Formats: sequence, C-alpha cells, structure tokens
Amino acid sequence: MHDPLSEDEGCDLLARVFRGRGYAVKRNVMFKEEGVEFRADGWDAKARVGFEFLSSEADDHHDLTLGEFKRLMAAQQRGDLALFVVDESEQLTATDLAAAAAEFLDEVEAARPRRRPAKRAKKKPATRGKAAAAKKRSPAPRKRR
Repeated sequence: MHDPLSEDEGCDLLARVFRGRGYAVKRNVMFKEEGVEFRADGWDAKARVGFEFLSSEADDHHDLTLGEFKRLMAAQQRGDLALFVVDESEQLTATDLAAAAAEFLDEVEAARPRRRPAKRAKKKPATRGKAAAAKKRSPAPRKRR
C-alpha cells in the first residue's frame, strides 16, 4: 500500500505538470464564475485552465458542491474553461496523479480549435506620391476591326 499524497504535495506536483506544459498557473486564486466561488489551487486566467485538489486536510470538500461541480463541468463541455478536479479519496500516487493530469491536459489541447496561421496580405508596390502615379501609363486602346 502507498501513502496518499497530501494536498500540498499534490498541488505542488500539479503546478509543476501544468507549468511544464506551458500554463502560467497561479496558486490559491479566487475563482468566481458560473455562479461558483471558491479558492482554486491552481488557475491560469488567460488560458482558463486550472486544478483543484479536494482534501479533508484543507477542509475544502464543502467549497465545491455537487451542483457547482456540475455547472463547472457544463462550462468545460462548452469549452469555456478546463478544470482538473482531484479528490483525495482516489488516493493516487504521485506517478498516477502526474499521468492523470497529463492526460487531462492532452484532452484540453485536443479540444481547442486549431489555429490557422494568419494569411499575410500581399504588399502593394510602394508609390512615391503624384510623380509615381503620373508615370503609370494607361493601357493602349485596342484597335477595332
């Protein structure tokens, strides 16, 4: 049997995984959206991706009710945000937690629309005022038969 991760250990590990994937997660951020308000263990406001580790140690099981959890998951289904929620009752090892977080982030990335490179506008030849415009010649008229 393995010792379960403490909330601090789990959150430190999750922060490393998320940051390693390029997310600028800040720790212990007040989250207020979708009628839900709680202190998220990690949140990247710009990417709208984060994590919450629920534990009796931090007494935060009551911070996120079932109804609030469902609202957040509905927002996640719409693509409005992505929140990785872990409950200590799962008793994951550090390896298991890191793998689950990596799988979650893979799904987040796969669900995001692919960005197409912006098309570059063709540059028009530079003209130098009226003198350059005067040099332009009109096409020769066509001869009629």
